[in-house]
Amino acid sequence: MTDQQTPPSTASTPASASGATSGAASEPASAPPRGLSRRRLLGTAGATGLVLGGAGAAAGYTAAPAAATPLTSLGADRAMFHVKHQPGITTPLQARGHLLAFDLAAGAGRKEAAALLRRWSDTAQRLMAGEPAAHGDTDIARDAGPSSLTVTFGFGHSFFARTGLEKQRPTALDPLPDFSSDHLDKRRSDGDLWVQIGANDALVAFHALRALQKEAGSAARVRWQMNGFNRTPGATSRPRTARNLMGQVDGTRNPKPSEDDFDKRIFVPASGEPAWMANGSYAVVRRIRMLLDDWEKLSTHDQEHVIGRRKADGAPLTGGGETSAMDLEKTDSEGNLVVPLNAHARITRPDQNGGAAMLRRPFSFHDGIDEDGTPDAGLLFIAWQADPLRGFVPVQRKLDRGDALSRYIRHEASGLFAVPGGAVEGEYVGQRLLEA
Repeated sequence: MTDQQTPPSTASTPASASGATSGAASEPASAPPRGLSRRRLLGTAGATGLVLGGAGAAAGYTAAPAAATPLTSLGADRAMFHVKHQPGITTPLQARGHLLAFDLAAGAGRKEAAALLRRWSDTAQRLMAGEPAAHGDTDIARDAGPSSLTVTFGFGHSFFARTGLEKQRPTALDPLPDFSSDHLDKRRSDGDLWVQIGANDALVAFHALRALQKEAGSAARVRWQMNGFNRTPGATSRPRTARNLMGQVDGTRNPKPSEDDFDKRIFVPASGEPAWMANGSYAVVRRIRMLLDDWEKLSTHDQEHVIGRRKADGAPLTGGGETSAMDLEKTDSEGNLVVPLNAHARITRPDQNGGAAMLRRPFSFHDGIDEDGTPDAGLLFIAWQADPLRGFVPVQRKLDRGDALSRYIRHEASGLFAVPGGAVEGEYVGQRLLEA
């Protein structure tokens, strides 16, 4: 966890009754197809009338015709598939998420991987538009709109050897170093292929999960799956930085797309190497268990000194509001630093790490209660950066050396994935790699 905030974005846009959309967080690769899907005109307001008394009672229920009303709730929001950067990176936090890693089946190689990515891309495009899958749709999301559904695809280190593409493997995808705080389960780490699914409706997210799993067919099998959630958009009176399961405002200093160097920090440049990663990014994925029973024994005062921020509003202990600059030199009446040297927010500041920055876009998780009664809960940490060796690694090394929060968390799974740029119209994700 780092002291960063998920930035606002316009990646999801309301879908009108005509099927047109407006705005997108990423620059469209080409004009999206226009059309009216069965989910774009949803429901009717007062579609049936109930006639009571006299002749009406004898006749029973009478249908009252009403004009179809376009969906205006969260379900109408749509993220675009054909964009410069894949959806699900700068998209605002979504209420429900699924993370999956797949391994290619024995004997499957580059040809099978290309066919799989082609099928997956077609399915993702359809579902993100609120349309059914092309084959064997399960109707799970039949009554819902797109609900800001995003699907993001990435490649793990092992994918390149499996497909004979070792020469195309980026150096930035070299395995992460070992950290002293790691307690990693190898069965829930890494993988040939990575898929991130996000939506603001749980059934829409599961629908995509099921469709993509089915499309994998005999080409790949699920290595691991993790399920997460966030606060539903609109649940607060105004937009706010998310809170994690420790109750802390989590992510105040996330880089923002409005910043001049945002793209440089988060995305591989169009002229970068390898060429197939142009406009792409690297995702570090960590399952971080929160030791909530131990954390909740601390007083609010002690929790705030572990983090370095007030629990109520996320403001630094040195004063001001959530976005106020933290005065790292400020001392109290006894000469002690107001923000302790080992406070999480101090250690993770970009200006304390040579400018290292990541775009954090996490989900919380709760996978039940262990036999000893402790909750299996925490954070599905997802951090986006142009180069993990300059983003995640230096920050995590510093956290390893003395973060006060380390006593209350445990890193249980890890993965690093190369996520190529968005697919242009008529292209599938990863085509520039697999058909080079």
